[in-house]
Amino acid sequence: MSDKTINIEQRYKKIVETFLDNKSELGLYQAQQFSKLLLADQVSPEEFIDIHRAVLDDLFPSIPDEVQDSFDLLLEVMMSYGLVYREHQILKHRQQELESEIEVAASMQQTLLPKGVPDISQLDIGVISIPAKKMSGDYYHFVQGGENTIGIAIADIIGKGIPAALCMSMIKYAMDGLPKRRLNPAPLLESLNHVVEQNVDDSMFITMMYGEYNTTTNRFQYAGAGHEPGFVYRAKEDIFEDLYAKGLALGISKVNKFKEYHREIEVGDFIVLLSDGVTESVVNNEFIEREELTRLMRGYMNGSAQEMVDGIYTELEKAQDFNLRDDFTLIVIKRMV
Repeated sequence: MSDKTINIEQRYKKIVETFLDNKSELGLYQAQQFSKLLLADQVSPEEFIDIHRAVLDDLFPSIPDEVQDSFDLLLEVMMSYGLVYREHQILKHRQQELESEIEVAASMQQTLLPKGVPDISQLDIGVISIPAKKMSGDYYHFVQGGENTIGIAIADIIGKGIPAALCMSMIKYAMDGLPKRRLNPAPLLESLNHVVEQNVDDSMFITMMYGEYNTTTNRFQYAGAGHEPGFVYRAKEDIFEDLYAKGLALGISKVNKFKEYHREIEVGDFIVLLSDGVTESVVNNEFIEREELTRLMRGYMNGSAQEMVDGIYTELEKAQDFNLRDDFTLIVIKRMV
C-alpha cells in the first residue's frame, strides 16, 4: 500500500469516526471536502471501496461475512463505473488542454488587430469588434498608404477557432507585405485571393471589403469579395445608401477579378463597414432588417464615431439577451471637415 493511500485511509477513518460518534453536520461537511481530495488525487471509485472496507475492518472487526461479501459485489459494480470515470478524467484533461490552447490563440488574435484607429484630422473613426465566443472569425485592418491616403479592410473568415486565428494572421502579414503601389482595392484583393487560394483549405474562404480613402479628394474607392454591403450616409439628403461591391469571396477561385467602385464623401457624410454578425443580429426571432439598422444609426449619429458603434452594439446585444449569435464588427468613418 502506497504512502498516499495510507494517508487517505487515515483521514477517512477520522471522518467516519466523527460521523458515527456524533451524526453531525460536521461529519457530512468533512465527507464533502474529502470527496474533493479524492477527485484531486484521482482516486478511482473501486479504490475508494477498498479504502472504505479497510476502515470498517479496522473499526468493526466483527462485521458479518454477508456484509463483507456485499463489498465484493459493490466492488465489481464500481469497477465498470471506475473505467468510465477514468475516461471522463482523460477527456476532462484534454478539454482543459484545448481550452488553454484556445486562450493562447485568442490572445494571439488580439495582437493581430490594430491597437487603435488612425489619427486623421478631418476624419472621425470608430471601431468595435466583439467575438461571439473566445475566438473571432472577423478581422479589420488599417493601412497607411501615404500622407493623404488611408486603407480600411474588414473581413469575415468563414470558419471558427484556431484555424480562423491562423488564417487571420496570414491575411494580416500578407497585407503588411504588399507594396504601397498595390494599395488600390482591386489589385490588393486579387493578390490576397492568390495567397488564400494557395494556402487555405478548400473548406475555408474569406469575405472582405477593402477601401481607400483619399483625404485630399475625399473620395472613397473600394472593392469587395463577397462581403456584407456597408452603408454611406448622405448628410445633405439625409439618406442611407448601400455600399455594395460585386465579387467572389477570397479562396473560391484561382482567378478572381474585382470591380472597383467609388463614392464622393461630403462634410457630414459617413461610411459604415460591417460584418454579417451585425446584419444577422436576431431581434424578435428575426434577423434585423437593414432599414432597422439605419434607424439605430440615426439614434447615435450625432455623437462621435466611437459612441455610434458602441451604442449600436449595446442595443443589439441587449436585444439578443446578451448572447451574440455571430462575431460582431462595425466600423464608422465620418468626414468632419
